[in-house]
Amino acid sequence: MTGSQHSFVAATRRNLVNPAALGYLAVVVGVLAWVGLDALLVEHQDASLAGVWAFLVTGPTSWLFLMLPGVLPWAGVVVGALVQAAVLGAAYHRLAGRLHHRTRPNGA
Repeated sequence: MTGSQHSFVAATRRNLVNPAALGYLAVVVGVLAWVGLDALLVEHQDASLAGVWAFLVTGPTSWLFLMLPGVLPWAGVVVGALVQAAVLGAAYHRLAGRLHHRTRPNGA
């Protein structure tokens, strides 16, 4: 692996493995579990709108995939979840760095 590839992988891992990103991914998994259970176990007289929540919690990235054919919109849910988690993780690291910098004693 070259240096730039290694740094990209390290940055991605750092942004995805932190409390903010993991908490968001847990919410997405919970919503997807609810959508799956609703589709499998609940009989509806009409169409259920539970699947819309998967796109709401992973938007706006997943919304770019909505007009694609077949199951490709569901790939947008996965891509959207990962992109949003990485953005939240980057923001978490930036804010945590600022707070850490602010709380250090002057002599340290």
